[in-house]
Amino acid sequence: MEIIKSTAEMIQWSANSRAEAKTIALVPTMGFFHEGHLSLMRRAAKVADRVVVSLFVNPTQFAPGEDLGSYPRSFELDAARAQGVGVTALFCPDPDEMYPPGFRTTVAVAEITKKLCGKSRPHHFSGVTTVVNKLFNLVQPNFAIFGEKDFQQLAVIRRMVADLHMPVEIMGHAIVREKDGLAMSSRNSYLNEEERRQALCLWRSLQEARQHVLAGERGCAKIEKIVHDVINNHGHCHIDYIEIIDKDTLESSARIDSDVILALAVRIGKTRLIDNGRLLHGEDNA
Repeated sequence: MEIIKSTAEMIQWSANSRAEAKTIALVPTMGFFHEGHLSLMRRAAKVADRVVVSLFVNPTQFAPGEDLGSYPRSFELDAARAQGVGVTALFCPDPDEMYPPGFRTTVAVAEITKKLCGKSRPHHFSGVTTVVNKLFNLVQPNFAIFGEKDFQQLAVIRRMVADLHMPVEIMGHAIVREKDGLAMSSRNSYLNEEERRQALCLWRSLQEARQHVLAGERGCAKIEKIVHDVINNHGHCHIDYIEIIDKDTLESSARIDSDVILALAVRIGKTRLIDNGRLLHGEDNA
């Protein structure tokens, strides 16, 4: 596995791969790899000849007071894990390499970035779309793999790619969960033992909602109230949002059908966790 740190080297690596008629799959990450990340890399290896994983804690998607400085990092372990699943190149630039002095350009997607996570993190998605755009330009991938736990992010990236006619296929990959149902996340490492137990409220509320839908309930307001009560029964948790939305437009839905998902964001202690899943057919992902 090659370790690439400069944008110039990344551009040249990509050009060489295309000259050899090799397809490329990109997995954008911020590191601190867990099984969820590794599953994305394995998926990438199945669809392309070469796999590039970006490891970059992107400062532009963090607001002041968020966890940029404390975001978990473990480069040597990450590199070993990436190599272990067949990653071809690990792209790990410094912030100054990605955002050199004089940098002034951003890429923003309107409307769908104002919903859900965008309400409490209004600058987050412009940071995401800007860095992903840069990664697409540097790596020139045929495919890009994103986890469906960050469902809104995936929808925003798909919108950007469609609107700007980017020649890359975006592939969503199913949520990977711990044995007890908690969606895997690098931020789970912030949780103490009690908070870790409380964090199960996301998965349990999703399961409770599915049981009521299976029993015939189709009213979104009723299901959202059930989810609200389950979360509150797990101790001191601050609910950011509970919304049943159309999986494509992210618009709130009045009635449950096969095109909606339940999306959740809950703050437990200082840690903000997200989760989502379909309510019909018991599927985790759309």
